[in-house]
Amino acid sequence: MRQSFHELTLATRGRGLIDFTRDVEKWIAAHQFRDGLLTLHLRHTSASLLIQENADPDVRRDLDAFFARLVRDGDPLFIHNAEGDDDMPAHIRTALTAVNLSIPIHGGELALGTWQGIYLWEHRTHPHSRHIALHFIGE
Repeated sequence: MRQSFHELTLATRGRGLIDFTRDVEKWIAAHQFRDGLLTLHLRHTSASLLIQENADPDVRRDLDAFFARLVRDGDPLFIHNAEGDDDMPAHIRTALTAVNLSIPIHGGELALGTWQGIYLWEHRTHPHSRHIALHFIGE
């Protein structure tokens, strides 16, 4: 049984989805992991992780549009706005999504579907540096 830990750092340009599937695949290949479980954990409270369609960019646009309608920046309901009008809405968007993912590794590859990719979803409007912990356990 093997275990390995790695941390990825991704720079965002503000709100939106960033596909980082290739970064994860490169790490798996470099360590020659064969079969096991990969856990990803985002070390932030105003961004999230998700597995989503990676073929049609309209999906990403529609997700952003839906969440913009669901949780509006600058809503007077929110008291927490220390870092701007997008501060509390970013935390709510994270609470509605996830900061952890578990993905099986089989035969040295991510067990993702044909149209699935791994995304960091930045919920803040300004650029940030986001840290994602990767933990593999298996063979």
